Amino acid sequence: MLTRRSFLASSAATAGSALLWPETAPAQEQTYDPTPQYVSVRREFLPGQMLIVPRAYYLYWVTEPKQAIRYGVGVGKAGLEFTGAATIDRKQKWPSWRPTNEMITRSPGTFARFKGNSYVQPGGPDNPLGARALYLYQNGVDTYFRIHGTNQPASIGQSWSNGCIRMLNDNVIDLYDRVPLGTMVTVL
Repeated sequence: MLTRRSFLASSAATAGSALLWPETAPAQEQTYDPTPQYVSVRREFLPGQMLIVPRAYYLYWVTEPKQAIRYGVGVGKAGLEFTGAATIDRKQKWPSWRPTNEMITRSPGTFARFKGNSYVQPGGPDNPLGARALYLYQNGVDTYFRIHGTNQPASIGQSWSNGCIRMLNDNVIDLYDRVPLGTMVTVL
């Protein structure tokens, strides 16, 4: 059965994939699959580049000329998403977390335990940042956007977060081990 979500996801995947697949690749119908897969990309994308196509809910880590590993991701809600270029200037295993003041103001009920104090949630399985976090910076300044794991796997393939790029914990662990500090990230 064709649902609105599957229609939108496949439409977005097709639109985003035109930027990534070689021009000689045949057009094909796609269904959303968050499983990491090796895929072909256009030759202008160089090894060591990371591309995120939020409309398609995919992150691409370019491993060699014309090849990338594609991971399924969850992205920010409308109006909260990050776009543009950044670098990964910090990496953390089992990161601690505290919502930004804007998040607390926007959703006071959700983040009530953080209001009026300096509590920071320690890393661990209940932490919203999951098993790993890659911190995005622009010109040496923290953007407060992250590529991170999640304790809400149903959010993958959705526009659900407060702006960060979410991955399944196993997938973010794999990516974390591959990606060096200084990696350039482009969110289209």
